[in-house]
Amino acid sequence: MQNSIDHIAIGAENLTTAAEYFREQFGLDIPIGGKHAMMATHNRLMRLQQGCYFELIAIDPDATPPQRPRWFGLDEASIQQKLSIQPHALSWIVQTSNLDEVLAKSPVDLGEVLELSRDDLRWRLTVPKDGRPVMGGLIPAFIEWPEGMHPSHNLPDLGVRLEQVTLSHPQPTELNAFLDRLDIAHCAAVRQGETGLSFSFATPSGQITIS
Repeated sequence: MQNSIDHIAIGAENLTTAAEYFREQFGLDIPIGGKHAMMATHNRLMRLQQGCYFELIAIDPDATPPQRPRWFGLDEASIQQKLSIQPHALSWIVQTSNLDEVLAKSPVDLGEVLELSRDDLRWRLTVPKDGRPVMGGLIPAFIEWPEGMHPSHNLPDLGVRLEQVTLSHPQPTELNAFLDRLDIAHCAAVRQGETGLSFSFATPSGQITIS
């Protein structure tokens, strides 16, 4: 089974305003992606490196409200409060070659597997029924794409590279053991501290970190 970081999700209160934030703060003009009818969200996307991309995601104000909680905790009051201040790291998503095996070996509930699509893309993704990221986002969502070229290949490359996903937890040894059991310990750095998630990037303007 092969597991690697597929993409990282950064939430925003308003997609247009967030795009302006990244443009002003970091000189990044993140292109428009698409809409997710099932979740009533929309996004902007850019390639980070081969097989990995950056997703800026927000509730779509023009969409019909979904029949279930939105992914990445976007319906949570605490998340909405953070997003009202600035974009916030919500979740990391790991690509796996065997999603069913991941589900079988996980010691916690990773959520239900949804069969999703957008335009000509099709994928399977773990989404908790309550919409909240597992362990506050420390445990990733898992995605399985059909065989073939990864969708990041067709995304614009703005020269941004993901340097590190960092997970902070009061008991880092236990968290590392959990990640190892899921065959993803190589995907993130774990440190002791208050529970939190952050992403570090190398950009043409220098290093930036979003938490």
